[in-house]
Amino acid sequence: MAHVTHEQLDRLLEQALLADDHEDLARRLEALVGAYISGDISRAAILVLAAEEWRQAGQPARALDCFQRAVDDGGEVGVDPRAGIADTLFELEQPDEGREVIEAIRVDGEVTPATALTVAETLVAYGDLREAHRWATEGAQGAVEGSGEYTALLRTRYRIRVDLGLPEDELDALLDASH
Repeated sequence: MAHVTHEQLDRLLEQALLADDHEDLARRLEALVGAYISGDISRAAILVLAAEEWRQAGQPARALDCFQRAVDDGGEVGVDPRAGIADTLFELEQPDEGREVIEAIRVDGEVTPATALTVAETLVAYGDLREAHRWATEGAQGAVEGSGEYTALLRTRYRIRVDLGLPEDELDALLDASH
């Protein structure tokens, strides 16, 4: 059984990056979850990493399974795993199901800026600019001013506003001020 540290995970990710084998890394991450006892990174966070690797390996069904296991685990993660589920559903050409998951995230409330950014980027990628704008705006309003997430949300929001042909507003001016 394993006590998982950030250093261990970093070494594993580094080795996999060099080998450029996403499937192998996904399998190794899942094995780490199976042996997990404790650590300074949650089991859910490791499952999210595994899910992302399965997506990179072209296996979205395996990714969905890992994202769902992360949700079920309930451990601390940077981004709500349901955002990954939604993005994967869009990738699998199941946009209605993806939108249902996004709506469930909104209804549950307590959306972190990182989750808002992920959802906004998914919606932009699949052409729903108005909804992406709403997520980016709400995320920026809830982010810590000056943080990386704050700046990323303002940038994403600005690009969306340009694409929608909207005039500059007070949040866009904050992006100018942060440079």
